[in-house]
Amino acid sequence: MKNFITRALTGIVFVLLLVAAMAGRSYAFLILFGVITMLAVDEFYRVAGLHARRPIRRWITTAGGLYLFVATFLHANGWADPGRIYLPYVLFLLLVFIHALYDKEADPMRTWSLTIFGQLYPAGALSLLNLIAVIPVSREGEVVKSALTGHHQLLDNVYFYPFVLAIFIFVWLNDTGAYLVGSLLGRRKLFPRISPNKSWEGFFGGLFFAVAASLLLARWIPIGAGWTWPALACVVVVFGTWGDLVESLLKRQVGIKDSGHILPGHGGMLDRFDSVMMAAPAAYVYIEWFIRN
Repeated sequence: MKNFITRALTGIVFVLLLVAAMAGRSYAFLILFGVITMLAVDEFYRVAGLHARRPIRRWITTAGGLYLFVATFLHANGWADPGRIYLPYVLFLLLVFIHALYDKEADPMRTWSLTIFGQLYPAGALSLLNLIAVIPVSREGEVVKSALTGHHQLLDNVYFYPFVLAIFIFVWLNDTGAYLVGSLLGRRKLFPRISPNKSWEGFFGGLFFAVAASLLLARWIPIGAGWTWPALACVVVVFGTWGDLVESLLKRQVGIKDSGHILPGHGGMLDRFDSVMMAAPAAYVYIEWFIRN
């Protein structure tokens, strides 16, 4: 019971903090998700055992992931030239490879692979939230009517949090629906090799909860055709489920139950954002192809 109360209280506070940051100004989004990205990247390198004896290297590579998030935020909001803001990050990646020439590490290929994967998996995926959280409009300053806001804009880019908020809502409801339906009706295993507790009944239960919420969002923010929001919910649920399984495979590979203990009762940042780290890139592709175009 004590663990349940701890988990519930932590979850409520965490959700309120995320929603407040998303619904607030873009700077609040930058600060909170920048910290989350930094913690997730550092957690990945710790779980992978990278630079265990050389913590300074782990902090440098973690700083690289944070820089990627901040650079993408500045690029997405139209506050920095993408041709220049990413140059320090490109240099950082080059130095990752060059450093191995002067190091005496026994397995440089492992170090290269884990370092780049840590940049791609937590940092790269979470950085895409910045591109989802804005509406790209005119860069020359002319008046452009945005179908997503319903009025004319004179700004370069407009911070528009509902897409990001929707991704998290769909992930949360999918988790809740999958747990409830799976606990009551689960019979057919979804992926027993990786996660024996997941069932097909739970998957469709979570999908139902997410699609139901998408219909409410469609009434609150009417965008595109009637299937636009439900289709986004389906994309998030499918790829979010894969994201959960990917992180489960990662933990199974290194023999741990939780990726960390920073959130009492919930594990680490990778545990909490595993679904989002796979759903966000897929949602970004969907939004660009079928909504903004």
